[in-house]
Amino acid sequence: MDLSVSQLNRLGERLRKGAAQPDDVRALDVYRRSFDPALAIVLGELREIGLEPSSRIKTTQSIVEKLERSSSRLSKMQDIAGCRVVVATIREQDRILLEARERIGQLLVVDRRENPSHGYRALHAILQIEKRAVEVQVRTEAQHLWALLSDRAADR
Repeated sequence: MDLSVSQLNRLGERLRKGAAQPDDVRALDVYRRSFDPALAIVLGELREIGLEPSSRIKTTQSIVEKLERSSSRLSKMQDIAGCRVVVATIREQDRILLEARERIGQLLVVDRRENPSHGYRALHAILQIEKRAVEVQVRTEAQHLWALLSDRAADR
């Protein structure tokens, strides 16, 4: 079941407003799972260059929460599928970005090292694979530790 951009956005609006029906939740789950093949391709490429990424498909609950707290449209969410790589240095972050460009091609880079968000720093690359966005976060060990500590503090 492929949904058009307008169908996805209407679905997102129903989810945001709490007006979703059981069919809407099922449609969102099918849409979420449609990212699996693209994520598998990205993971394979990252493993080919010697990395050990962790990965996830955003849960239905996380998608709904993001829709509720932001004005983003479901069709524009770039982090439904994502993975993270933790490396030792900033130089390694840059190397991984270059290798990803060579292996995978076009990607959008969001460099939170230059423009941190609440102290959070990392390199994010958004790759378009088979019409699905996959976000790759590349963090140094120090950036990763900061993110984990910030998340724990926010949870309290």
